[in-house]
Amino acid sequence: MLMMSRRQGETILIGDEIEIVIAHIGHSRVKVGIRAPRELAVVALEVKLVGEENRAAAQPPPDAALRTILEQLEPGAHTFRPPSDEGSVRQDAGKQAERNSKCFPFKPT
Repeated sequence: MLMMSRRQGETILIGDEIEIVIAHIGHSRVKVGIRAPRELAVVALEVKLVGEENRAAAQPPPDAALRTILEQLEPGAHTFRPPSDEGSVRQDAGKQAERNSKCFPFKPT
């Protein structure tokens, strides 16, 4: 890797067609201008890496993963309480409310 010191406004040449211009130097950042032919892609490394990650995530899952998901969705693969249990809980709650109303009758004031 070639390291060079440059001041604001100075230029670095790469070959005959690429110019790197130091546009601004701040406290913790340097603004760089790049002149290059249009057919040459110039992107920040972070942008390229995010694009690669997005393309990888957009790929369809392998067949084995789909089979696993389908097996989990088949009837009988889940363990839920039957609806009859839920109804009996509600009936018990209604009986409890009825008992409470007998013990503590509501008296409007």
